Amino acid sequence: MSSLFQETGVKVEIRFNYEIPEQFFWFNEPEYRIVNGTLEIRTRGNTDFWQTTYYGFSRDNGHCLLTRVDYDFSLEVRTVFTYQEQYDQCGLIVRIDEKNWIKVSVERENDRLSRLGSVVTNLGFSDWATQDIEEPVYHMRYRMQKSGKDFLIETSSDETTWKQMRIAHLHKPFISLDIGVYACSPKESSFTAKFNKLVIDESTWI
Repeated sequence: MSSLFQETGVKVEIRFNYEIPEQFFWFNEPEYRIVNGTLEIRTRGNTDFWQTTYYGFSRDNGHCLLTRVDYDFSLEVRTVFTYQEQYDQCGLIVRIDEKNWIKVSVERENDRLSRLGSVVTNLGFSDWATQDIEEPVYHMRYRMQKSGKDFLIETSSDETTWKQMRIAHLHKPFISLDIGVYACSPKESSFTAKFNKLVIDESTWI
């Protein structure tokens, strides 16, 4: 993926036709299928990404489809979901390793409330920044852009207007990152997360 991007100098829209593109790899591979250009992941229960803070546990067993890059990128995806249990989630993730990563998603809280949030994990400690959403949400588009070791995280509910969620930093030195989509179900539940319009582009956040 990185060589294709750097040679062409144009954005690459990832097309899920009949199989996973060869530049991508699974981390904790789930049940999945590809339907009409959409990747559908079926989560397993008791899967999550979190490190230490407040809850005192570490989990690094959620499902990710990733590719490795070594340049300043823009990463976008559209997610469609019907959550089943508290904390079910799906969205974008960038990873150095299990103790250093960033994720963004909508998480289910209960029948009346969801939380649009991001987690930044540095040196084995996670934070969680959230915004309450008090109406049903079944789709969201996310974008992460990289500039050096800094990251701009944005969302769009209408596919047109982007809203900034936060600017974050990864402290651990790195040359390349694994970037892509993720889904998990921290409780004993399971749901289907759908991903399409996955785009990798040059970062315009300077």
